[in-house]
Amino acid sequence: MAMKKILLATLLATSVSANGAEDFVVQDIQVEGLQRVTLGAALLKMPVRIGDSIDNQDISQIIRALYASGNFEDIKVLRQDNVLVVQVKERPTISSVSFSGNKAIKEEQLQQNLEASGIRVGEALDRTTLANIEKGLEDFYYSVGKYNANVKAVVTPLPRNRADLKFVFSEGVSAKIQQINFIGNEVFSDDDLLSRFELNVDVAWWNFLSDDKYQKQVLAGDIEALKSYYLDRGYLKFKVDSTQVSISPDKKGVYITLGLDEGEPYTVKDVKFRGDLVPSEQELEKLVSFEMGELYNGSAVTSLEESVKRQLGEAGYAYPQVRTISEFDDETKEVSLVVNIEAGKRIYVRDIRFVGNNSTKDEVLRREMRQMEGSWLNSKAIDTGKSRLNRLGFFETVDVQTVRVPGSEDQVDLVYSVKEANSGSVNFGIGYGTESGVSFQVGLQQDNFLGSGNRVGISAMMNDYQKNVSLDYRDPYWNLDGVSLGGKIFYNQFEASEAGIVDYTNESYGTSLTWGFPFDELNRFEFGVGYTHNKIGNVPTYDQAQLFAQSIDQADGDIVTNDFDLNASWTRNNLNRGYFPTAGNYQRAFAKATVPSSDAQYFKVQYDVRQYIPLTKKHEFTLLMRGRLGYGNGYGQTDGNDNLFPFYENYYAGGFTTLRGFRSNTAGPKAVYTVNSNPSICSGSSCVNATDDSVGGNAVALASLELIVPTPFASDEVRSQIRTSMFLDAASVWDTEFDYDSAYADQRYYMDYSDPTNYRASYGVALQWMSPMGPLVFSVAKPIEIYEGDDEEFFTFTIGRTF
Repeated sequence: MAMKKILLATLLATSVSANGAEDFVVQDIQVEGLQRVTLGAALLKMPVRIGDSIDNQDISQIIRALYASGNFEDIKVLRQDNVLVVQVKERPTISSVSFSGNKAIKEEQLQQNLEASGIRVGEALDRTTLANIEKGLEDFYYSVGKYNANVKAVVTPLPRNRADLKFVFSEGVSAKIQQINFIGNEVFSDDDLLSRFELNVDVAWWNFLSDDKYQKQVLAGDIEALKSYYLDRGYLKFKVDSTQVSISPDKKGVYITLGLDEGEPYTVKDVKFRGDLVPSEQELEKLVSFEMGELYNGSAVTSLEESVKRQLGEAGYAYPQVRTISEFDDETKEVSLVVNIEAGKRIYVRDIRFVGNNSTKDEVLRREMRQMEGSWLNSKAIDTGKSRLNRLGFFETVDVQTVRVPGSEDQVDLVYSVKEANSGSVNFGIGYGTESGVSFQVGLQQDNFLGSGNRVGISAMMNDYQKNVSLDYRDPYWNLDGVSLGGKIFYNQFEASEAGIVDYTNESYGTSLTWGFPFDELNRFEFGVGYTHNKIGNVPTYDQAQLFAQSIDQADGDIVTNDFDLNASWTRNNLNRGYFPTAGNYQRAFAKATVPSSDAQYFKVQYDVRQYIPLTKKHEFTLLMRGRLGYGNGYGQTDGNDNLFPFYENYYAGGFTTLRGFRSNTAGPKAVYTVNSNPSICSGSSCVNATDDSVGGNAVALASLELIVPTPFASDEVRSQIRTSMFLDAASVWDTEFDYDSAYADQRYYMDYSDPTNYRASYGVALQWMSPMGPLVFSVAKPIEIYEGDDEEFFTFTIGRTF
């Protein structure tokens, strides 16, 4: 057998020395070392066939082609007579991929990154790619200030040319900022500039909005914030000349030095509009929010550009270009602003599609749209449709995309992507109080019944103080004009003493019918009629209840009333989401009055408001302010007696929905009994017996201040479903008809229950979670203003109600 001549034995060589070899005609090709790769696959990659005459350049091309296939990590080409022999060493197959020590990067993110680079189980292992991945991961750690981080890919060989791949992370600690220096600032002090930075030095424990750990991306954002700070104060030519970041020898500290060129402040001389003036120049001038001669304000100019884009977007121009050019007069320190407008083509909407509504019918989403198919694109109508979908409460998230129609320059499709939420809720609650013990309630409601958008509620509730069966239904689009129709039928047995109220029973049933009429996108009016039958047993003998019984001439035995009422309400909803909103306003005013033929003639009015104020750009921190005002009283006379407000319709405070930290219904006026009606024989306090039994009042005022904060330790995936807050609640319930006699002021529990300044207050923390079975709410609260006779409730757990 002839001696084999090594023609090429290196992967990286790009040219080959003849080494005494001469060109020859290939009579056969042999490939040695194949295991996973088939012979046919290897031969197809080679640019040489039997019968070809080859030289050293051809051999180099063979090696490049085989190496480019990604299957081999070592290739040798030899000649045995006129036979071409290719010896290969296949790359090992990846058997498994694992990670160790990674905390800053989640395994899901690493897995996605590796798969994008071709590193996955079953693929050939490319060691060059591994080196690039190691370097890329270390660069990421450096960018977030972890300069001691190290990433190593450990390859463990296995039988049958396989290998386990393990990435071992040593992340180290983030470098802390030791000092931030500014050079060149004369107009603003270092403290003024540092107050604009998220990065900071020696961050106090309470300053949770700042960070003392260096991150390259955050520094870039801080520099942009610094530029905006100067631009908003007229310094158009401000610039950051240099940025130096120095690392301490132990790589645990960072020193940042910024060289600044402040320039001079400029005032606005005039504003001109050029280009496609689709809105007239007069209309565009109305959008200018600043006066000529004022200092230049970068935010105001940006707002002007956005306003112009919004005007164009509402006129059908989906992709306008608006750019402001500054023309400087360095002598007078004035600037002329030229707003250049390129409107582009006017766009039609071809189709509107919905993605993600697996349960909700298409028509339920489509009827909320204000942008019509086949009409000019209107950005305001598109956003209104998104807001209306959010307010339905059926979806966790709503996104909208404008997609160009292929082959058309003036048509787009709108794609609304929704993620459905659990629109049903199980009203289930457990509470524990220092005196109340454990309470329990259960019910069921479906706000999006069978995907129709209609609400169906079936409640069969039983607890210590109530047995209730009710059925309610609401069709929000009873007709095409958006008129809604709703109805309710109920039966209820109520044991007041078990609810923290003075002892009596109420067996009631009734029905109601309600029509709703939209006024505009935010406001809605509803009108309804109802009938309620009440049978009050064990009629309480305290003064407030007895006065009502006398007013309707039912002072003896049970109280039975048949009441027909008319009611009306106004609702304004400007919240950005149906549940867990972070911005916007919600208001509702409600009024009800029984008709004159009813046994109890009274009226009741109530106003509720919620205001969400985002404190940060991404709405991680939001301030919630809630309030309620309510008042009721009797009207007219019966048999010469003034009609009074029914005691069983009273307002109460205490519990999760009104005043956390207090047991339900226990914060407010108490029952007062007159022992002897003849004052001439009363001595001391013998005529009045006050108790700690709650009776409520005909007027209420509630207020709550709540700071919504990011939920600690919650991942990004579940953060939209969990809400954590710290709150301060206050409430006052009073009886405007209560006749206070100061002669009995020393009586225990006795006080002026007609005084609205006798308020209660509490503070605490709450956690809300949109679970698969409905909203879960946990709260811990402590009273800070409490009166004798009120019951505390430290912990509550409720399912079915959120704010």
